Amino acid sequence: MPRLLKMCNVLADKAGIPIRLGWGYVGILIFMMGDGLEQGWLSPYLLEHGLSMQQSALLFTSYGVTIAISSWFSGVLAQGYGAKRTMALGLVLYVVGTVGFIGYGMTGLNYPVMLVTYAVRGFGYPLFAYSFLVWITYRCPAQKLGRAVGWFWFVFTGGLNVLGAYYSSWAIVTLGYLNTMWSSLFWVGVGAFFALGLNKDKFAPRVRESAGARAKELVKGLTIVGQEPKVLLGGIVRVINTTAQFAFPVFLPSYMAIHGFSTTEWLQIWGTIFTANILFNLIFGFVGDRLGWRNTIMWFGGVGCGLATLAFFYSPQWGGGNYWYVLAAGVLWGALLAGYVPLSALVPSLVSKDKGAAMAILNLGAGLPVFLGPALVGLLIGTIGGEGLIWVLAGLYFLSAVLTRFISLPQTQPAQPIAQNTSIRTVAEIY
Repeated sequence: MPRLLKMCNVLADKAGIPIRLGWGYVGILIFMMGDGLEQGWLSPYLLEHGLSMQQSALLFTSYGVTIAISSWFSGVLAQGYGAKRTMALGLVLYVVGTVGFIGYGMTGLNYPVMLVTYAVRGFGYPLFAYSFLVWITYRCPAQKLGRAVGWFWFVFTGGLNVLGAYYSSWAIVTLGYLNTMWSSLFWVGVGAFFALGLNKDKFAPRVRESAGARAKELVKGLTIVGQEPKVLLGGIVRVINTTAQFAFPVFLPSYMAIHGFSTTEWLQIWGTIFTANILFNLIFGFVGDRLGWRNTIMWFGGVGCGLATLAFFYSPQWGGGNYWYVLAAGVLWGALLAGYVPLSALVPSLVSKDKGAAMAILNLGAGLPVFLGPALVGLLIGTIGGEGLIWVLAGLYFLSAVLTRFISLPQTQPAQPIAQNTSIRTVAEIY
């Protein structure tokens, strides 16, 4: 057994997974599986049980707002109070919100209760998952940071968009809708056990003084953009990264239906896109460590996603409604979407201190698209239509490539970590 564990540690180290955080990665995968199991069916379920489209939209908008707020807080709270405490807070809020939402909201279709409790639930996963991402940036050697965050996004997306969907497709038939929702508590509990119980790595908070000093740490989550404007650019690029991801499901299904695609075929395409995405999260982690984080984001993420977005939209027309043609274009977009993975290595490396504050901006950028994507569709679809909207989304990707051009590392930090003959130091040691 010790020899097997040693061999596993060696393999994990070569793959770019920080050995002492290995169980944390497993925990994030399982936690996000529990969190994402209702994504594909909750809105249709609520509509079938009497809610209006406007009420459903408001429910998910409030959820997106709290996700964005929580995403920002995750970085500074993890730095000021410790990653484990912040993750535990996320777990508690998730459980409280879920119990209230199912037990008092969904059961009696009490809309005001559903609105409040689902919003509370939205605070949960960013505090849990993104605090662990901050933990990674502090504890991982700089030369392997791109790969380490690539693995994070692999388990995050794999749990949220892939395993959660596959599990719920079985569970809603076997357990029923409400019991499937209740089972999310079991899975997030298992995930927390791995990430907080079996994970023995220590990440002490930076600030140990007064509550006032901790409050200053929270303020740094905003003032950091004044001290280092490149962090703000990184946050904007992160917003652009997944805005299309949350905009596409709002209008593309109806567009695909016009070209002869059934709902089942669309769901198969969407699921396959993110299966490819989680694989390329890993690939671009390695690519970023070798070609340079900024170059990878600019060319594969910005330029690549811009072109792939247009190809995905026009593929039903170019291919005459051919399923495999559209699937290939979608998979290309999903793969290139992972070209933004090195952002999670690039942005915290812009500062020698206050990396949690820098990650707070990046995490906020990850949370905002949850409601910005659908909001963009609502604002523009009626005036410029689907074709005009797709050009706006592609244009945002091209803009992100231009912005990334100005996000250069300080001279004391290598732009291409692997290629430099520097001593291996963890981010925490640099701090």
